Amino acid sequence: MNNRRRKTRSKTFRPRRPRLTARTWTRLSDKQLLNVRLCDLDLSIKGTEIERRVDRLRNELSTRGLNFQPHVWLSSEWFTPDNVPGIAIPFYMAHERLMKLERNQMLEVEGAPLGQCMRILRHEAGHAIDNAYRLHFKPSWRRAFGHYTKSYPKHYKPKPFSRNFVVHLDMWYAQSHPAEDFAETFAVWLAPKSRWRARYHGWPARRKLEYVDELMESLIGARPPVRTARQVEPLHSLRITLRDHYLAKKMHYGQDWPDFYDRDLQRLFSNDRRFADNPTAASFLREVRPRVRRMVAKWTGTYEYTIDQVLIDMIDRCRELKLRLAAPVRQARVESLMLVAVQTMNYLHEGHHLVAL
Repeated sequence: MNNRRRKTRSKTFRPRRPRLTARTWTRLSDKQLLNVRLCDLDLSIKGTEIERRVDRLRNELSTRGLNFQPHVWLSSEWFTPDNVPGIAIPFYMAHERLMKLERNQMLEVEGAPLGQCMRILRHEAGHAIDNAYRLHFKPSWRRAFGHYTKSYPKHYKPKPFSRNFVVHLDMWYAQSHPAEDFAETFAVWLAPKSRWRARYHGWPARRKLEYVDELMESLIGARPPVRTARQVEPLHSLRITLRDHYLAKKMHYGQDWPDFYDRDLQRLFSNDRRFADNPTAASFLREVRPRVRRMVAKWTGTYEYTIDQVLIDMIDRCRELKLRLAAPVRQARVESLMLVAVQTMNYLHEGHHLVAL
């Protein structure tokens, strides 16, 4: 409680914000919509496609004999809070207009495709069931995955060819932290028709899957000791505007990318007078940018927005160096795709990937 005395003489008049409904803000342009606060969005999970997907997740858990049904709520991002047996779902999943805005701002909509959405939900269900049954307190859990209390790193160094971890979400996410290793292993175990025994035959990661299989069998029919329906950062409590939300999100996924060396660009393009009549490298990269962005994101699992920032930097640098196309267009398309893909993989191997918490 605030114990300071209230000022009674000069009151500042603050006009009341009109209540927005979906019928109101869906007609706004992107520029107008970005001024709306998250808490003013009139959204509900009920009756949406994401509700049907959550029901599908719950059915998968029931089919396994687990007496656990995670509660869900809308927030800013996908996450499962510590000690809460539930899942936060990003607000844009509740309305097509907001999914369109998400795509316009971030170039993709994480969780929109059914397959990707179910992978995320199974992963978050792993965190939720861990919280519900306090599984990470078990010595056997620590022996399998490590210490849950280990601090989350700002960056982690993935090893794409490691067989000590399952491969489920992009960016070899199981390698980032013991809690993520368990959640990813649980997600692979839960997925219908995953055939994990055959797929991970000969992998050290299979022992983790066998442990999860035994652990879940021991929980069949058991009532979880943690049954709170607490919601952390629910949408109605988030008073920032969509504009500020996306500014922060773009900073998160766009920062600290390594510079492209000039020599890498000069291997593909040239400022030699012989090519003075050729298209500029900047205009060429602008043309291939959407395809390169999509393909590299597909191959590496990196966010399209992050790759797009690299391409923008490349275009700017090509303009500064006055580079022009020095190879046949078809060859240049292939080599520019390889250039961005190789730089992305180098970046990952250097351990600078920013973990999305």
